[in-house]
Amino acid sequence: MLVSYHRVDELGVITINNPPVNALSHGVRQGVQQAITAAQADDSKAIVILCEGRTFIAGADITEFGKPMQAPSLPEVNAALEASAKPVIAALHGTALGGGLELALSCHYRCATASAKVGLPEVTLGLIPGAGGTQRVPRLIGVPAALDMITGGHRIGAEQALALGLIDRLLDDTLEAGALAYARELVAAGAGPRRIRDMSIAADSCDPDTIAAYRDRLHKRRRGQEAPQIIVDCVEVAMTTPFDEGLAYERARFVERTQSEQSAALRHMFFAERQAPKVPGLDQAVAPRNIERVAVVGAGTMGGGIAMAFANAGIPVTLLERDQEGLDAGLALIDKNYGITVSKGKLTPDEASERQALIAGTTDYQALAKVELVIEAVFENMDVKKQVFARLDEVCKPGAILATNTSYLDINEIAAATTRPEDVVGLHFFSPANVMRLLEVVRAAHTADAVIATAMALGRRIGKVPVLAGVCFGFIGNRMLRQYVREAQLCLIEGAEPAQIDGVLTRFGMAMGPLAVGDLSGLDISYKARQALTREQKGDPRSYAIADALVEMGRLGQKTGAGYYRYDPQTRARTADPEVLAVIEAQAEKHGVTRRELSDEEILDRHLMALINEGFRILEEGIAQRPSDIDAVYVHGYGFPAYRGGPMFYAGRRGLRAVRERIEGLHASTGEAHWQPAPLLVELVEADQTLDDWLASRTRAAGQ
Repeated sequence: MLVSYHRVDELGVITINNPPVNALSHGVRQGVQQAITAAQADDSKAIVILCEGRTFIAGADITEFGKPMQAPSLPEVNAALEASAKPVIAALHGTALGGGLELALSCHYRCATASAKVGLPEVTLGLIPGAGGTQRVPRLIGVPAALDMITGGHRIGAEQALALGLIDRLLDDTLEAGALAYARELVAAGAGPRRIRDMSIAADSCDPDTIAAYRDRLHKRRRGQEAPQIIVDCVEVAMTTPFDEGLAYERARFVERTQSEQSAALRHMFFAERQAPKVPGLDQAVAPRNIERVAVVGAGTMGGGIAMAFANAGIPVTLLERDQEGLDAGLALIDKNYGITVSKGKLTPDEASERQALIAGTTDYQALAKVELVIEAVFENMDVKKQVFARLDEVCKPGAILATNTSYLDINEIAAATTRPEDVVGLHFFSPANVMRLLEVVRAAHTADAVIATAMALGRRIGKVPVLAGVCFGFIGNRMLRQYVREAQLCLIEGAEPAQIDGVLTRFGMAMGPLAVGDLSGLDISYKARQALTREQKGDPRSYAIADALVEMGRLGQKTGAGYYRYDPQTRARTADPEVLAVIEAQAEKHGVTRRELSDEEILDRHLMALINEGFRILEEGIAQRPSDIDAVYVHGYGFPAYRGGPMFYAGRRGLRAVRERIEGLHASTGEAHWQPAPLLVELVEADQTLDDWLASRTRAAGQ
């Protein structure tokens, strides 16, 4: 039974039991409504709502979104709770999120365990609260706090919730005993129903200028996202209209959001993140290895960031550098980074010190003898990496996992430098490694199932989104990035300017444009990497001619004050530079390119189709397990807008037939071989199938 009702002396108790998170499914909604109706007919003096298991209601049943609503709806249930003639007390533990918090706000009083958290995270799925959240919260805690809470989607701890007024009592006792005692206290005091709907919002609580300024901040912080602004609309309605009108307005906007493209994309990403760590075909009898101590070889920016990622998760790290000078520089950078985090208020000084204390430095390989995992993060050079792995093979204990952070190189060749290739795996972090959520786990030819299982579990443990990839040049993300960067360079030499290209991509929703990204990371980084490539690997000379010319002029990007743009020494503000246009025109002439005007639409399509076409090739080759894994890589590693769902989801929404036709059009107009449509794309279009159809048939064929 999902919902039960029983008496405990003078109290009625409604208990919800819908594991694992007591989601507000149709059965739960129906059960609560029936229970509250039953409670009105008996002689109970107050009603307590409790949840079994590890949490209060952690939200709606997301699988019901987009489907016809079965009555009763959550607003109907909430109305029944709020209308109760007897006081209703919600007892919160674990998390009360989304619809769970809205249900609790419809009760007359709220108590919670000290460890409980509350929140309205709908905005993270492109939604808005749809059962009174935008109407009740500002009435309870004021408009500014309500806007911060709802547009941010953050969880709030019980103590802060008490201070704000979201809950009325922190429980010292166990949940049920404490909640019943609180209910009896209310009964003894003669407290009747206290309905938030009857509260008013002070006329001067938030003036129009403050609201306008808040909208401007949201435009910058949540660029391109629709839901945050609609939340502000709903809160404004709460300030100016009667409660029932505001409730109806909110519900209509909520229904619109459930049918929106942005919400579909964000819900796709929600499931993509949860699906990514699952590896079909992995031996289920194999348990992940125990990882208690980790080492990182290389104390540069990447190595230090990786060390911080583990320390932030409470895992001790030994950081190895070849000399004391390099080690001191690496540890100083870590100290600086923690200091910045403290200055932003994201950590207390004590918390930062505790984490930093977990990082120990050494210049002696023997200090790595007892660790369970070593991650190599040295210069991207095969000979250097093979030397490191040969040394690790000598000093590390049997069963230790030897991982490389390489971005492009052949991990099979690296593994061959050891006597234990089954213990070698790629763990490709993204910079800054202590911040970026993506972790590409690269399975080499001989990597053991236990090593893959360990890597995926460890990725989740340190707060990453681990995605499995196969061995190829650049794996999933960087292999696709090469195509994307190629189009930026070709658009540049063919007629566009840096600001046009970057503007098109950022308006689409990318975190940064490709040329601004190059300036930020340093143009010399990719320049040096290209020097190690064969002519075939480098590709079309037009696709790097401008970048090479800028580097050879000393324009390395932000660090030298000039790259594709010129940068103000103090503010780092960028401006267009006529000198760059001269370089572009000179390289176009050198390579026989007649420059022309490129439309924004062409620039956008060329970048997106390059990603998508390569994504289809990656799927066909088995480099990625599933289309949503590619989306997870691009959203969490490369700044693709989550509200567009990643390149493969975008392709599906645009229509595979339309995508194929656009790519074929680019192939016809350019004659370039890289615009030949991927065979898998052609196959699916001719069979009138979707990527979901392909994944389902592949899963069936594998017997999973």
